[in-house]
Amino acid sequence: MVTTIQLEESTKRMLDKLKFHHRESYNELLRRLAIKFAKYSKEDRESLTETVEILSDAQTMRDIAQALEEYEKGKGTTLAEFKKEIGL
Repeated sequence: MVTTIQLEESTKRMLDKLKFHHRESYNELLRRLAIKFAKYSKEDRESLTETVEILSDAQTMRDIAQALEEYEKGKGTTLAEFKKEIGL
């Protein structure tokens, strides 16, 4: 049975980047990924899923980039300062 699925354009672009060859079908790609994914332990699969969710969230990635920029500029507080600030 052949079926059609709907994808957001951003999801399609991500899948396109994962193809080994431009002629690889999405079905082949998804089967290849599913086989690789199944080899991981349950904990590793959960961790990988969480990582993909974070990387797929544009706002989270912008926040991370902003935090890294601020860190590189010397902004922010040290762990010791933070602990003192919250009373630890």
